[in-house]
Amino acid sequence: MNIVLLSGGSGKRLWPLSNDIRSKQFIKIFRTYDGSYESMVQRMYRMLREVDPDAVITIATSKSQVSSIHNQIGPEVGISVEPCRRDTFPAIALATSYLKHVQGVGEDEPVIVCPIDPYVDPDYFKTLSRLSDHVASTVAHLSLMGIEPTYPSEKYGYVIPVDRGEFSAVKEFKEKPDKETAAEYISQGALWNAGVFGFKLKYLLEKTEEILGTSDYKTLFDTYDTLTKISFDYAVGEKENSIDVLRFAGQWKDLGTWNTLTEAMDEPIIGQGIINDTCEGVNILNELDMPIIAMGLKDVVVAASPEGILVSDKEQSSYIKPYVDSLGGNVRYAEKSWGEFRVIDVEDDSLTIRVTLNPGHEMNYHSHEHRDEIWTVLSGEGVSVVDGEKRKVGPGDVIQISAGAKHMIHAFTALRIMEVQLGKEIRVSDKTKYDKPFDSFEM
Repeated sequence: MNIVLLSGGSGKRLWPLSNDIRSKQFIKIFRTYDGSYESMVQRMYRMLREVDPDAVITIATSKSQVSSIHNQIGPEVGISVEPCRRDTFPAIALATSYLKHVQGVGEDEPVIVCPIDPYVDPDYFKTLSRLSDHVASTVAHLSLMGIEPTYPSEKYGYVIPVDRGEFSAVKEFKEKPDKETAAEYISQGALWNAGVFGFKLKYLLEKTEEILGTSDYKTLFDTYDTLTKISFDYAVGEKENSIDVLRFAGQWKDLGTWNTLTEAMDEPIIGQGIINDTCEGVNILNELDMPIIAMGLKDVVVAASPEGILVSDKEQSSYIKPYVDSLGGNVRYAEKSWGEFRVIDVEDDSLTIRVTLNPGHEMNYHSHEHRDEIWTVLSGEGVSVVDGEKRKVGPGDVIQISAGAKHMIHAFTALRIMEVQLGKEIRVSDKTKYDKPFDSFEM
């Protein structure tokens, strides 16, 4: 299979565990066979590989998510990076051009596009494989996967098929309705439009030429901020006459709010927490190094991270976005391609961060104009570099870095550092990057 996974999201509705860098699909809440936890991204990628180990998987995403993807999946996955947000059609157009010009996928090959973040069972991935096989042989230009509705939802668009067969031609699309209209659609055999569709690569390249004027990858990338901002449904789906749909009746959930996300949790508590026996329908998700105790609560979610603490009725949690928008502030936790960082303390003229580097990785060689830094190695071994001078470091070692000094650190083993930034103007933009000074960090 050639799979394009759409990874978007602003990280607002699942605050404080999500932020502008860490969208919902990167939160680790699903218990795996070995007792650890995995995210929606990891779960989706793993289950696709189980169905088709040879699948060509490409993730279409923004630059801010690339580090998190590499951290959670590794460097082998293909990534089509959107220079900015331009809605789903430009994102898919860029990704399909990436498949041809970067990945070398043939124009007659079937391509399946789907969101990266639904909660689904293994049958979903088998159905994706069937959809891919169908696209390879059908005369239809566009093939959808439609989800059998479990209730009249106002959150989804609807696909009206011609008949109730497993595969059917599509009569029409319907926008998100009210509950009464949704119930009427369902009585006609309508399916939820889950944003899953397939086509031959050549078809989408031709549509890209027609709508955007070019299908050349470099041209699309370089002019991305000028491309028409339009959804795939409007640009292609609703205008295409040669279209069919495959029914899927298995488990499929959009975990877009705390209310729906907690329904998919295997256990009520992740992290340090206690729920006493007077509670009902309570979930705790705690990423802080301190315990949370819940007593006498009903249908409440408690979520805590370096970004903040949420205590909310599950129904009300759906309306969190405007309150998060009003907070502003810098990101306090993020996964990077080299590891992760977590803000521990913030003062007017200091910032304390716990940094974890993965084995074999390093920070960029860089400097800061307006702040000094002090690094204390907590665990692990590596090599620090300050103004070109290498030094092997381990637990208890302290590295002092003056403003203007070029510096970096490379990890031989998993390396944990407490970084204290000191200065009157501590800001993310105060950073100048340089080429790495050494090819090897061995000493």
